[in-house]
Amino acid sequence: MEKTCTEVWKNCLQIIKDNIPNQSFKTWFEPITALKLEGKVLTIQVPSLFFYEWLEEHYVGLLRKTVKKQLGEDGRLEYNIVVDKSSNSGSPYTTNMPSNGNGAEAKVQSMPIPVSINKDIKNPFIIPGLKKLNVDPQLNGNYTFENYIEGDCNRLARSAGYAVAAKPGGTSFNPLMIYGGVGLGKTHLAQAIGNEIKRSMPDKLVIYVSCEKFCQQFVDSLKNNTINDFVNFYQAMDVIIMDDVHNFAGKEKTQDIFFHIFNHLHQSGKQVILTSDKAPKDLAGLEERLLSRFKWGLSADLQVPDLETRIAILRKKMYADGIELPGEVVEYVAHNIDNNVRELEGAMVSLLAQATLNKKEIDLALAKQMLKNFIKNTSKEISMEYIQKLVCEYFEVPVDMVKSQTRKREIVQARQISMYLSKSHTKSSLKTIGAFFGGRDHSTVIYACQTVEDLIDTDKKFKAYVHDIQKKLKMS
Repeated sequence: MEKTCTEVWKNCLQIIKDNIPNQSFKTWFEPITALKLEGKVLTIQVPSLFFYEWLEEHYVGLLRKTVKKQLGEDGRLEYNIVVDKSSNSGSPYTTNMPSNGNGAEAKVQSMPIPVSINKDIKNPFIIPGLKKLNVDPQLNGNYTFENYIEGDCNRLARSAGYAVAAKPGGTSFNPLMIYGGVGLGKTHLAQAIGNEIKRSMPDKLVIYVSCEKFCQQFVDSLKNNTINDFVNFYQAMDVIIMDDVHNFAGKEKTQDIFFHIFNHLHQSGKQVILTSDKAPKDLAGLEERLLSRFKWGLSADLQVPDLETRIAILRKKMYADGIELPGEVVEYVAHNIDNNVRELEGAMVSLLAQATLNKKEIDLALAKQMLKNFIKNTSKEISMEYIQKLVCEYFEVPVDMVKSQTRKREIVQARQISMYLSKSHTKSSLKTIGAFFGGRDHSTVIYACQTVEDLIDTDKKFKAYVHDIQKKLKMS
């Protein structure tokens, strides 16, 4: 019995869901529907050209593997892209919703603005009584997309931010919630969106405000009996960037006023951008009705940057400051400081300051000496013998069996992972690795590494095994 397009795509989704973050799956794969299956060609429908470009750039490898797994080596994937039907008449945008299978449309109804933008509105950012014709967006000009290094840790958030900057209020990413730990670039990215909007659309009213500042302005407006001016000011904005919304916790009256401002902006097709140190579902002390609105659009997380991204960040800073450092120094700093970007840049500033004051040339020895306060412990060289021992302990298999000729599944798995990690974490050649693991040749090592990489892409449990062992290696 032949499979239908829906069955094939459902099977693909099961594999994809196991191999990407849940939020990414909901954002990029749940809105997709299967249209038809002709021979070995599966056609899927995506909501927009942006969706298609994102899938092709970031998930093409995973899609290719899953489709071939379902349809065989000749399996192919084609896209049907929904054309944006938004009108240019100033009415709220119309978003196609093909995920329900019938191409139905959902419209956001508009509400009249209760205050004329043409009349004078008091600006809470300036001293009362001083007239200011233009609204200062309160943005840092250094926070731009050009200065924001892209990596796997932030690609979703950065791409969504760029889409919002190109069409504020006209995408499904409204609100755009950017969340992550301290020093990972939330404020930079949020302000980069604002700066890009002001650059390309100077007439747009954009405002950046921290949650703490907003709360203080609200208290002041209550004291001065100017609450209407406060609300009218924010409702007149085209784009609001609210930083650190987790600070709303416990402030019920402020939450209530922001709830009404948010509703007005969203229903008027205006853009709201939020940052937080936690995902919306993990925020405590906020009203459920406000949290539900935070979840309306896209929640994109920023993760700790990987080694390559950290190196790129340091090189970008060096270029901006007009300095040059030896490659081994840059790699040493990037390898040992992996908590957050702020700490990474702080270590570089500290190193430059120490070198300038002491009038010493910056080399690896000086870097190790000067960065003791930043680096908690020095990494030790990892040997193949140690990797083999760690893997065998993890899977509870005898060490000597890994070097034997046995083809038992658990032994082969331990051997292949050991070879893969030896290639990644040591400087040993393929020939040396093969010789260490039972006198095997380099082609066996290549096959083992490719097998492990394929399983990491398609097997969630196997991927967890490898990541657990890598964490143990890092802590060693």
